[in-house]
Amino acid sequence: MNALNVTELMQAMGVQARQASAQMAKASTATKNQALKTLAALLRANVDALQVDNAKDIDRAVAAGLAAPMVDRLRLTPKVIATVAEGCEQLAAMPDVIGDIVGLKQQPSGIRVGQMRVPIGVFGMVFESRPNVTIEAASLSIKSGNACILRGGSEAIESNKALAKLVQQALSDSGLPADAVQMVPTTDREAVGQLITMPQYVDVVIPRGGKGLIERISRDAKVPVIKHLDGNCHTYVDDPCDIAMAVRVADNAKTNKYSPCNASEGLLVARGVAKDFLPRIGAIYAAKGVEMRCDAEAKTLLASVAGAKVVDATEQDWFEEYLAPIISIKVVDGLDAAIDHINHYSSHHTDAILTTHHIHAQRFLREVDSASVMVNASTRFADGFEYGLGAEIGISTDKFHARGPVGIEGLTSLKYVVLGDGEVRA
Repeated sequence: MNALNVTELMQAMGVQARQASAQMAKASTATKNQALKTLAALLRANVDALQVDNAKDIDRAVAAGLAAPMVDRLRLTPKVIATVAEGCEQLAAMPDVIGDIVGLKQQPSGIRVGQMRVPIGVFGMVFESRPNVTIEAASLSIKSGNACILRGGSEAIESNKALAKLVQQALSDSGLPADAVQMVPTTDREAVGQLITMPQYVDVVIPRGGKGLIERISRDAKVPVIKHLDGNCHTYVDDPCDIAMAVRVADNAKTNKYSPCNASEGLLVARGVAKDFLPRIGAIYAAKGVEMRCDAEAKTLLASVAGAKVVDATEQDWFEEYLAPIISIKVVDGLDAAIDHINHYSSHHTDAILTTHHIHAQRFLREVDSASVMVNASTRFADGFEYGLGAEIGISTDKFHARGPVGIEGLTSLKYVVLGDGEVRA
């Protein structure tokens, strides 16, 4: 597809999305929920057909030499399809926040002023690998009364087109505009360039993928971007703490799964508990093959752990998002030093304190400048589903509008509403 055709395609999709967004914004809760239930039924009824299209992507990925973990992320197994179908039904069962009026207060003039929750309008989403993201994004868009333009990775093009076709059928069958969810049908990279520079049609862009993709979109976009670049999350083991609990949580935060952005990449340990804590967590990490990149003090305390792979940390290690069985470990003086380290080196995604000291916990919550801050819990909980949002379209480390896991409310805005009874300004 040549550049002119890509431009024409994206302009047409933008026009259609903007028109559809007006219909979605006024759709009833019952209609939106019916579309989600219909989509769930269509997904379950088309498992075999979806796997045929998915197999084309898998075969092409294998032939291209894509790494095995990346190939696995492409698979639309019956279990994956069942999970996203269930997600649609869960969203349908959740309350509809559109039209809610909050903070309504009577003013001295007699008017009442509040804020109403409304859809953003049109969002664009650019994502890589997992085709199930197509359904997650589409279902959140439907529930929040928005329209969206989706651009999946070229490696999943056949799967994404097949899924988007079912979404559009569910919309049409429910009396909603099919163009409320559109999948960019070309793998031409210029389509992304067009999508992120159409403020007349697109209100916000959400990139979901590797750091290179997110950096490019953040740099080139002419519309607002909801994004996070890194997931350099920390677990801080405080003095005092419950050592057994701290070992259990620090283990889960790192080893539950290495690739997500909410896995802990840095472990900070207060000097007062380091001698008791580090050998115990070090033995677990060693058994699981986790490499420990340590400052001098932590390295000394871990030296006696059998089978431990302990190396000297560099300055860059404190900044690093490994997404692998590697963790940086540092012994710190205490709470103040831990907070300073996190605010300097972290990516402001998710950071946790493990402590039995209430005042320390409260200070950590107030003073750590991250999108999610936790007390006595694994950073792996930083997830829209775990937070009770039903689903998430991504995680934001920005400070405006949406911060942390972005669910339905993150795809809405607030506008002021004023209720009067003939009042005039003096």
